[in-house]
Amino acid sequence: MEILQDEQLSVRPATTSDSQLLADWWNDGKVMAHAGFPDGVHTSAAEVAGKLTADSDETGRRLILMKETEAIGEMDYQIVAFGVAEIGIKICREDLREKGYGRRFLTLLIDYLIAAGNQKIQLSTMIENKRAQHVYERLGFQQVATREAVWQGPTGIWHTAVYYELTAEKWLTQKITIE
Repeated sequence: MEILQDEQLSVRPATTSDSQLLADWWNDGKVMAHAGFPDGVHTSAAEVAGKLTADSDETGRRLILMKETEAIGEMDYQIVAFGVAEIGIKICREDLREKGYGRRFLTLLIDYLIAAGNQKIQLSTMIENKRAQHVYERLGFQQVATREAVWQGPTGIWHTAVYYELTAEKWLTQKITIE
Protein backbone atom coordinates (compact mmCIF):
# COMPACT_ATOMS: atom_id res chain seq x y z
CA MET A 1 0.00 0.00 0.00
CA GLU A 2 1.29 3.42 -0.88
CA ILE A 3 1.10 6.38 1.47
CA LEU A 4 -2.24 8.19 1.17
CA GLN A 5 -2.23 11.95 1.70
CA ASP A 6 -3.95 15.28 1.44
CA GLU A 7 -2.55 18.74 2.29
CA GLN A 8 -1.27 18.07 5.82
CA LEU A 9 -2.50 14.57 6.61
CA SER A 10 -1.18 11.20 5.53
CA VAL A 11 -1.95 7.55 6.13
CA ARG A 12 0.81 4.97 6.03
CA PRO A 13 1.00 1.26 6.76
CA ALA A 14 2.01 0.47 10.33
CA THR A 15 5.31 -1.35 10.70
CA THR A 16 6.82 -3.27 13.57
CA SER A 17 8.65 -0.05 14.53
CA ASP A 18 5.19 1.34 15.43
CA SER A 19 4.51 -1.52 17.87
CA GLN A 20 5.35 0.41 21.04
CA LEU A 21 3.27 3.42 19.97
CA LEU A 22 0.26 1.21 19.18
CA ALA A 23 0.66 -0.71 22.44
CA ASP A 24 0.78 2.59 24.36
CA TRP A 25 -2.42 3.78 22.69
CA TRP A 26 -4.20 0.43 23.14
CA ASN A 27 -3.22 0.29 26.81
CA ASP A 28 -4.50 3.83 27.48
CA GLY A 29 -8.02 3.68 28.93
CA LYS A 30 -8.81 7.23 27.74
CA VAL A 31 -8.02 6.23 24.16
CA MET A 32 -9.82 2.88 24.32
CA ALA A 33 -12.88 3.77 26.42
CA HIS A 34 -15.00 4.47 23.30
CA ALA A 35 -14.41 0.84 22.27
CA GLY A 36 -15.43 -0.58 25.64
CA PHE A 37 -11.96 -0.85 27.21
CA PRO A 38 -11.80 1.87 29.89
CA ASP A 39 -8.67 0.26 31.33
CA GLY A 40 -7.00 -0.38 27.96
CA VAL A 41 -6.42 -3.81 26.44
CA HIS A 42 -3.26 -4.84 28.32
CA THR A 43 -1.04 -5.78 25.39
CA SER A 44 2.68 -5.60 24.76
CA ALA A 45 4.70 -4.15 21.91
CA ALA A 46 5.83 -7.69 21.08
CA GLU A 47 2.20 -8.87 20.75
CA VAL A 48 1.39 -5.89 18.52
CA ALA A 49 4.47 -6.57 16.36
CA GLY A 50 3.33 -10.15 15.91
CA LYS A 51 -0.06 -8.99 14.66
CA LEU A 52 1.51 -6.49 12.25
CA THR A 53 3.57 -9.19 10.54
CA ALA A 54 0.32 -10.74 9.25
CA ASP A 55 -0.77 -7.50 7.50
CA SER A 56 -1.05 -7.47 3.70
CA ASP A 57 -2.73 -5.34 1.05
CA GLU A 58 -4.90 -8.31 0.09
CA THR A 59 -6.25 -9.20 3.54
CA GLY A 60 -5.97 -6.01 5.59
CA ARG A 61 -3.64 -3.60 7.31
CA ARG A 62 -3.20 -1.52 10.41
CA LEU A 63 -2.48 2.08 9.40
CA ILE A 64 -0.88 5.04 11.15
CA LEU A 65 -2.55 8.45 10.86
CA MET A 66 -0.09 11.32 10.51
CA LYS A 67 -0.59 15.07 10.87
CA GLU A 68 2.48 16.46 9.20
CA THR A 69 5.27 14.47 10.94
CA GLU A 70 3.34 13.40 14.07
CA ALA A 71 1.43 10.14 14.53
CA ILE A 72 -2.01 11.06 15.91
CA GLY A 73 -4.07 7.91 15.48
CA GLU A 74 -4.71 4.67 13.68
CA MET A 75 -7.04 3.05 11.18
CA ASP A 76 -7.37 -0.44 9.89
CA TYR A 77 -9.09 -2.32 7.13
CA GLN A 78 -9.87 -5.99 6.71
CA ILE A 79 -11.12 -7.62 3.53
CA VAL A 80 -14.03 -9.64 4.92
CA ALA A 81 -15.44 -10.97 1.62
CA PHE A 82 -14.77 -10.53 -2.06
CA GLY A 83 -15.20 -6.80 -2.74
CA VAL A 84 -16.11 -5.99 0.89
CA ALA A 85 -13.84 -4.18 3.33
CA GLU A 86 -14.45 -3.47 7.00
CA ILE A 87 -12.76 -0.41 8.49
CA GLY A 88 -12.10 1.22 11.84
CA ILE A 89 -10.52 4.49 12.96
CA LYS A 90 -9.26 6.03 16.17
CA ILE A 91 -7.88 9.55 16.64
CA CYS A 92 -5.70 8.85 19.66
CA ARG A 93 -4.72 12.42 20.46
CA GLU A 94 -7.69 13.76 22.43
CA ASP A 95 -6.81 17.40 21.67
CA LEU A 96 -7.06 16.66 17.92
CA ARG A 97 -10.54 15.12 17.97
CA GLU A 98 -13.53 17.01 16.57
CA LYS A 99 -11.33 18.96 14.15
CA GLY A 100 -12.43 17.20 10.95
CA TYR A 101 -9.36 14.96 10.74
CA GLY A 102 -11.35 11.73 11.06
CA ARG A 103 -13.50 12.60 8.06
CA ARG A 104 -10.42 13.48 6.01
CA PHE A 105 -8.55 10.30 6.99
CA LEU A 106 -11.62 8.17 6.23
CA THR A 107 -11.99 9.84 2.83
CA LEU A 108 -8.42 8.88 1.94
CA LEU A 109 -8.98 5.27 2.98
CA ILE A 110 -12.37 4.91 1.29
CA ASP A 111 -10.95 6.31 -1.97
CA TYR A 112 -8.09 3.79 -1.76
CA LEU A 113 -10.32 0.81 -0.99
CA ILE A 114 -12.78 1.60 -3.78
CA ALA A 115 -9.96 2.17 -6.28
CA ALA A 116 -8.68 -1.28 -5.23
CA GLY A 117 -11.99 -2.81 -6.35
CA ASN A 118 -14.06 -2.98 -3.18
CA GLN A 119 -17.75 -2.45 -3.81
CA LYS A 120 -18.82 -2.08 -0.19
CA ILE A 121 -17.26 -0.62 2.95
CA GLN A 122 -18.60 -1.72 6.35
CA LEU A 123 -17.99 -0.49 9.87
CA SER A 124 -19.53 -0.57 13.31
CA THR A 125 -19.44 1.51 16.46
CA MET A 126 -20.90 1.36 19.93
CA ILE A 127 -24.32 2.96 20.16
CA GLU A 128 -23.03 5.59 22.61
CA ASN A 129 -20.45 6.90 20.13
CA LYS A 130 -22.65 9.59 18.58
CA ARG A 131 -19.66 11.63 17.41
CA ALA A 132 -18.46 8.77 15.20
CA GLN A 133 -21.96 8.06 13.92
CA HIS A 134 -22.30 11.69 12.83
CA VAL A 135 -19.04 11.47 10.86
CA TYR A 136 -20.01 8.17 9.20
CA GLU A 137 -23.44 9.44 8.19
CA ARG A 138 -21.94 12.68 6.86
CA LEU A 139 -19.67 10.57 4.65
CA GLY A 140 -22.70 8.73 3.25
CA PHE A 141 -22.70 5.53 5.30
CA GLN A 142 -26.16 4.07 5.84
CA GLN A 143 -27.13 2.41 9.11
CA VAL A 144 -28.05 -1.20 8.34
CA ALA A 145 -28.50 -2.74 11.80
CA THR A 146 -28.38 -2.23 15.54
CA ARG A 147 -27.59 -5.26 17.62
CA GLU A 148 -28.03 -5.28 21.37
CA ALA A 149 -25.64 -7.07 23.69
CA VAL A 150 -23.21 -8.08 20.93
CA TRP A 151 -20.26 -8.44 23.28
CA GLN A 152 -19.42 -8.20 26.93
CA GLY A 153 -16.55 -5.88 27.77
CA PRO A 154 -13.89 -6.60 30.40
CA THR A 155 -15.87 -4.64 33.00
CA GLY A 156 -18.86 -6.97 32.54
CA ILE A 157 -20.97 -4.44 30.62
CA TRP A 158 -22.81 -5.70 27.55
CA HIS A 159 -22.47 -3.40 24.52
CA THR A 160 -24.86 -2.54 21.71
CA ALA A 161 -23.36 -1.91 18.26
CA VAL A 162 -24.57 0.10 15.29
CA TYR A 163 -23.56 -1.26 11.86
CA TYR A 164 -23.06 0.85 8.75
CA GLU A 165 -22.24 0.31 5.11
CA LEU A 166 -21.32 2.44 2.12
CA THR A 167 -21.43 1.23 -1.48
CA ALA A 168 -18.84 2.26 -4.03
CA GLU A 169 -21.64 3.51 -6.27
CA LYS A 170 -22.99 5.84 -3.57
CA TRP A 171 -19.50 7.06 -2.67
CA LEU A 172 -18.59 7.86 -6.26
CA THR A 173 -21.95 9.49 -7.02
CA GLN A 174 -21.88 11.60 -3.86
CA LYS A 175 -18.26 12.67 -4.45
CA ILE A 176 -19.13 13.86 -7.96
CA THR A 177 -22.09 15.81 -6.55
CA ILE A 178 -19.96 17.41 -3.83
CA GLU A 179 -17.12 18.33 -6.19
